[in-house]
Amino acid sequence: MTTNMVPVLWLVWAVFALVTAILYGYRSKLTRDEEGQIFLDDAFAHEKAVQTEIVMKVNRLQPKLRVSLALTTLMTAAVIGYYVWIVAKSLFP
Repeated sequence: MTTNMVPVLWLVWAVFALVTAILYGYRSKLTRDEEGQIFLDDAFAHEKAVQTEIVMKVNRLQPKLRVSLALTTLMTAAVIGYYVWIVAKSLFP
C-alpha cells in the first residue's frame, strides 16, 4: 500500500464509523420512547400499536447496525494492521 492510499484508508474508516454512529443514534432515539409494559386492556390499543411499531423499526435496523459495526471493526483492523506493517518493515528490513 502506498502512502497515497493512507488518506483513503482513513476516509473509508471515517465514513463507516460515521454511519455506525448515526445508526446507533437513530436506534437510541427509537428506543427512548419504548416502554416495557404489557397492555392488557383494549383501551390501550393505540399505545400497543405504537410500541409494536417501535419494536418493528428496531428489529429492521438491527441487521444494518451489525453490518455497519462489522465493517467499522474491519476497517479499524486494517488501519492498525497498516501501521503495524510499517513499523515491522522498518524494524526488520
